[in-house]
Amino acid sequence: MGKPTGFMEYKREESRSEDPLKRIGHFNEFHQHLPKEKQQLQGARCMECGVPFCQAGMMISDMVSGCPLHNLVPEWNDLVYTGNWRQAYSRLKKTNNFPEFTSRVCPALCEAACTCGLNGDPVSSKENEYAIIENAYEEGYAAAEPPKVRTGKKVAVIGSGPSGLAAADQLNRRGHFVTVFERSDRIGGLLMYGIPNMKLEKRIVDRKRRIMEEEGVVFKTGVDVGKDLKASALLQEFDRVILACGASNPRDINAPGRDAKGIYFAVDFLKANTKSFLDSHFEDGAYVDTKGKNVVIIGGGDTGNDCVGTAVRHGAKSVIQIEMMPKAPDKRTESNPWPEWPRVCKTDYGQEEAIAVYGHDPRIYESTVKEFLKDKNGNLKAVKVVKLSWEKEQESGRMKMREAPGSEQVLDADIVLIAAGFLGAQKYVAEAFGLELNERTNVKTPFGAYRTSQEKVFVTGDMRRGQSLVVWAIREGREAARAVDESLMGYSNLVVQ
Repeated sequence: MGKPTGFMEYKREESRSEDPLKRIGHFNEFHQHLPKEKQQLQGARCMECGVPFCQAGMMISDMVSGCPLHNLVPEWNDLVYTGNWRQAYSRLKKTNNFPEFTSRVCPALCEAACTCGLNGDPVSSKENEYAIIENAYEEGYAAAEPPKVRTGKKVAVIGSGPSGLAAADQLNRRGHFVTVFERSDRIGGLLMYGIPNMKLEKRIVDRKRRIMEEEGVVFKTGVDVGKDLKASALLQEFDRVILACGASNPRDINAPGRDAKGIYFAVDFLKANTKSFLDSHFEDGAYVDTKGKNVVIIGGGDTGNDCVGTAVRHGAKSVIQIEMMPKAPDKRTESNPWPEWPRVCKTDYGQEEAIAVYGHDPRIYESTVKEFLKDKNGNLKAVKVVKLSWEKEQESGRMKMREAPGSEQVLDADIVLIAAGFLGAQKYVAEAFGLELNERTNVKTPFGAYRTSQEKVFVTGDMRRGQSLVVWAIREGREAARAVDESLMGYSNLVVQ
């Protein structure tokens, strides 16, 4: 695949990011991508490695190595190199319903497992993927392709995040009549309201929604199944129902002073910000304004970083991000060899912007909030944080966090954003369909299956497996669609991988 000597002849080149001090002045995507000719040379870097871990999607040391969708990465890298863009699009779409999303928000598991990365820089497969899908839209062959034959079967999909959309797309291709119900006012789930516009412009989500509508998928927004619409009505009208409602319960921080005014869950903060931006470009004021405020973000993951970037754009006086875990090493250690996922320190776009604005990395490691401090009116004024140390328990051998004596410090805080992850599915949806939740508060299913205890009801995505990546959500949706198709038709010709 690619050019056998390409990885030696051509250096890795990536899209250039707009300068942090400039891009914080807007909420649009800020990458300047390579011209097509240069991108083709990046495809040439894909070596004939023989064992393409990039597409493996396998567990190594409890971490995923390679693409969970089993994307045919070497094939479409080669087709990019030879300029066969349409065929590259065909091979890409065979395993991935939404490359327009993954090429923007996926952490590039394929590149972390690339053989070129063992002793050099990996192939820029994520940006090759971006070039393939955007070229397809420009040339017109990413247009709608409605199914030629309909089965007469009707499927309801509850939730329009990446998993629900993938299931809907697959089942519609098969010829079933698919209706997607979304409780928000816009389609997309976390793609729409969980990911800021500068990371994924919402016109990209709308573009794909319009194509799916042209292909026959029906979308109904503002419908909260289990509240506005009874489960019994859906089960009567549809042959099958797929629940794809996500892991919607944010993990809280139970510390004294939690009732202070000025503490928000990150998901609510990000949703309000994006909705106000889309509705009125912030003129309605229906968002949490961080201008001139001291902002403390609890949580060191992608969502915490998105909060950093959003707060900086609104002109926060200061931004601090608190992480419980120690700082990861800057390079792979001997205990974390290729092709394992690299456990290394990553400085993302929001942190880059905070460094540019405030002159230092916003992250404080091995720390947690011990108390929220209020003024006499109940407004948040500061947070008391404490350093953590990790100790091994003698009996269990497990590592446990303990407070480091004398390490308390007080940080000024007008706004706190809790980005500590999610605990599982919301109960009312499961209860509406008479479904059980497991110990992780996800909908209970047999191991490796998508069918629930109710014959006509299936579940997929974060609602089944817990909080995860967009790429995993798409794979879950594809597999759930195949399971539904088999239950309806007795067999399935839907390709999962």
